[in-house]
Amino acid sequence: MSSGVVLEDGILEKFNEMKLKHTKRFMVFKIDGGKIVLEADEPKEKTYEDFVNALPENEPRYAVVDFSYSTDDGRPQDKLLFIAWSPDNCGVKPKMLYSSSKDAISKKLTGIHKAMQINDSADLAHEEILKSVK
Repeated sequence: MSSGVVLEDGILEKFNEMKLKHTKRFMVFKIDGGKIVLEADEPKEKTYEDFVNALPENEPRYAVVDFSYSTDDGRPQDKLLFIAWSPDNCGVKPKMLYSSSKDAISKKLTGIHKAMQINDSADLAHEEILKSVK
């Protein structure tokens, strides 16, 4: 079921720049006035910890993060991840809105390695994400 929420103009261009040029560490999106809008757009110099700190503790968000890690044989890797953040302590209404609007953004962001639904801050830990990426 769709909520009627649409993607704000310009988001796809910024995502494609992130995907092709690897110029950003993460982008965070929120729903505002019936549109999915860009809330944070951080450069590659930022860390995964900066990304986790950019997510609000009690409000849902969508995010794309350029996740860096080393393979078992020591090679550096970067994977684009789509994260639907919907903390357990946010209200039912925001959870429903973000859940029913997820396709409006996730289906347009082509080239994502993995899409993840995360509801608990412990599941955002670098080690937990690493387990699901490898």
